Amino acid sequence: MRKRITNFTSSKTIPTDEQWLDLEQIAQIEITSENPEYQIEEALLLKGQLGWRAAQIGEQVLRIIFDQPQQLKKIRLCFIENQEERTQEFVLRWSADKGKTFQEIVRQQWNFNSTSIEEIENYSVELANVTILELVILPGKGYASLQRLRLA
Repeated sequence: MRKRITNFTSSKTIPTDEQWLDLEQIAQIEITSENPEYQIEEALLLKGQLGWRAAQIGEQVLRIIFDQPQQLKKIRLCFIENQEERTQEFVLRWSADKGKTFQEIVRQQWNFNSTSIEEIENYSVELANVTILELVILPGKGYASLQRLRLA
């Protein structure tokens, strides 16, 4: 048998903080509601820790509106729910024409319970000329929340 030991590098590496887009500098944010104690900046800014939580029960929409069209290769979402058991669905979609039309990236459902309080999703994408990235959260019962959203 022929054998060779080599050091493979994965193309699925996760960007470091220095590689994530600084959304504060390149985009504006629209949200449907916000708990004053858990503002959206806590989920989107690189130094944020607390995450975002809606002020109202029900479907919530977060829109990242880029100042200039962006190319996106990585999207990371992190949801944490440790207050109540619930099923949450989210839809992530994007627009290249300032919101006239949207293309769905992913639609996913997650069950939060005492043994599963965290959902982390890493997506490798090839999106060009992104003018808007939209996240729709259907929290089931309770309040929608987002611990972190990162883009590269």
